[in-house]
Amino acid sequence: MGRTEWAMLGLLALIWGSAFLFIKVAVQDFVPVTYVWFRLVIAAAALAGGLALLGRPLRLPWRVWGAIAILAILNNIVPFMLFGWGQQHIASGLAAILQATTPIFAVLAAHFLTVDEKLVVRRLVGVLVGFAGVAVMIGPQIVGDSGNHLVAQLACLVGSLLYALAGIFARRFQAMGVAPLQLAAGQFVAGAIMLAPVALLFGQPFDSLPTSWQAWGAVAVLALVCSAFAYIVFFRLLERAGATNSMLVTLLVPPIAILVGAAVLGERLSINQFAGLGLIALGLAAIDGRLLSWLRGGRPRRAA
Repeated sequence: MGRTEWAMLGLLALIWGSAFLFIKVAVQDFVPVTYVWFRLVIAAAALAGGLALLGRPLRLPWRVWGAIAILAILNNIVPFMLFGWGQQHIASGLAAILQATTPIFAVLAAHFLTVDEKLVVRRLVGVLVGFAGVAVMIGPQIVGDSGNHLVAQLACLVGSLLYALAGIFARRFQAMGVAPLQLAAGQFVAGAIMLAPVALLFGQPFDSLPTSWQAWGAVAVLALVCSAFAYIVFFRLLERAGATNSMLVTLLVPPIAILVGAAVLGERLSINQFAGLGLIALGLAAIDGRLLSWLRGGRPRRAA
């Protein structure tokens, strides 16, 4: 990667690392389902409106919309709500560490759900080391206090698993001829429409919505910057640097989220949580393979 690609990677890591702070702020005043619905509505309007201005309206066949609806459930609606609820009970930095398990779940799920991404020894070692990191983080709570903190961490892990399944499911859209930005806009539009009745029936009544600029500002930043703009940056980075290089963002997000949470919210993580982060990072490095190649003195693998 050149300077431009590294700058894009750093920008994306900063955006997604800071997203956990804004989620934490939003769910202090919004219930998760309401916050998620507003996030989806604003992001959908921004991306669909942007495509229309570019002369590329969001017109897709009905069969494609059915698949996009499934993607929206896996990639937006459910994980957004799980992480939103989870961050009502755990630190934003810890939620970011748990989300870093997404590529680990993806490698494991791809072995069973695809024919061309089977586990090799290196990836299997990475998966085992990554899950050891998860055990180090949540193990003490399993044998001790199993209150909301444990359930919140498990909720974030389920959200990460859904992100992984969404990534595998999304592979089909290239064959359908769906452009990346169309897919990004479509999933937010479908998610906003599907979640609307749930949010209106079970979310916050309109007369009890927060009035603080912090709460609404957090939702706006999550929708416009961390969702709509971040997808544009991510897909551009994917085109320029490849999937392997783009995955490096997974390693950069947790440290940024921890630093931002400590600086703004005064959050502090325990020793076992930092140890878990180290093991998860080591597992991701093993899955990626470039660090091992560098230690062996070989040439790094070319990005996919």
